[in-house]
Amino acid sequence: MHYASIKEYDIANGEGIRVSLFVSGCPHACPNCFNKEAWDYNYGDKFTKKEEDKILKALDKDYIAGLSLLGGEPMWPANQKGVLPLLKKVKKKYPDKNIWCYTGYLFDKEIMDDMYKKNDFTKEFLSYIDIMVDGRFVEKLKDPSLYFRGSSNQRVIDVQKSLENNCVEEIKFKNEGVKKHG
Repeated sequence: MHYASIKEYDIANGEGIRVSLFVSGCPHACPNCFNKEAWDYNYGDKFTKKEEDKILKALDKDYIAGLSLLGGEPMWPANQKGVLPLLKKVKKKYPDKNIWCYTGYLFDKEIMDDMYKKNDFTKEFLSYIDIMVDGRFVEKLKDPSLYFRGSSNQRVIDVQKSLENNCVEEIKFKNEGVKKHG
């Protein structure tokens, strides 16, 4: 697996100050994607133990809320396999830190109705994910007043609650979508 970048201090991709891993490779090719260069599966560098150790060290600060996975496409099967060992280590070493995953796939249709049934590793991968932002970015639905996503079709999902209840459990944010005047 390749990765595009690692941000050790990210405040845009999940709640709190986070460490973010941007994986390479994306099948969606959403028009006006903010990270178009990461569509290429070979973009950037190989993800090795060195990068894994860098992320684990960056997470070892009290003020870091957790890890965010972005892309590219973290839910692409090869990327799930590449990131899974890191997720195991993060949850073992930092059980109180949360993991967010951004994906263009729809949680209920493409992940649960397809990947979850086809790939042995998807079930384990999801067991480590706390929050998922799902859905492709759609330019005509772009809304800068939304929290943690770019277009109104995208959802912020509590993954563990969704798995437990066998339905999509969305997280709603107070004052989200409120246009500021002035």
